[in-house]
This record gives sequence, structure tokens and C-alpha cells, in this order.
Amino acid sequence: MSDEPENFTLALLRKIDGKVDGLREEMATKSDVANVRSEVHSLRADVASDLINLEERIDERFKAQERRLSDQISGLRRSVMEYHS
Repeated sequence: MSDEPENFTLALLRKIDGKVDGLREEMATKSDVANVRSEVHSLRADVASDLINLEERIDERFKAQERRLSDQISGLRRSVMEYHS
């Protein structure tokens, strides 16, 4: 009867050891976390750069549209002045 609990205990310990080994394989290592962190920093820098470029392009388009509108208003003003002269 003393063999039975010992074998049962050993069997449970082996089962637990197998599960712990499986968890260790799934766990991220410090280097994995560091790699992910560096990738996130790199992506953050890329997004910031893209946002700056997008803002510059929007500003350029806005200024060009503003110039065209100003030119149209000036032309309209001249036409009205010539018509009433």
C-alpha cells in the first residue's frame, strides 16, 4: 500500500513538471519583450514621421487652394470694378 501513494505522487509530480515545461515554452523571454519594445518604438517613430509628412502635404494643399480662391476673388473684384466703371 505504501507503493501506491508514492507512485501516485510521482505521477502527479511528473504531470505537473510536464505542464510547467509547456508553460516555459510559451512564456516570452526578456529578449522577446525587448524586441517587441524596440519594434513599438520604431513603429511609433514611423507613425510620427508619417503624421508630420501628412500635415505638411495638407498645409501645402490648403495654401494652394487659398491662393486659387484669392486669385478668383481678385478676378471677380476686377470684373465688377470694370463693369461699374
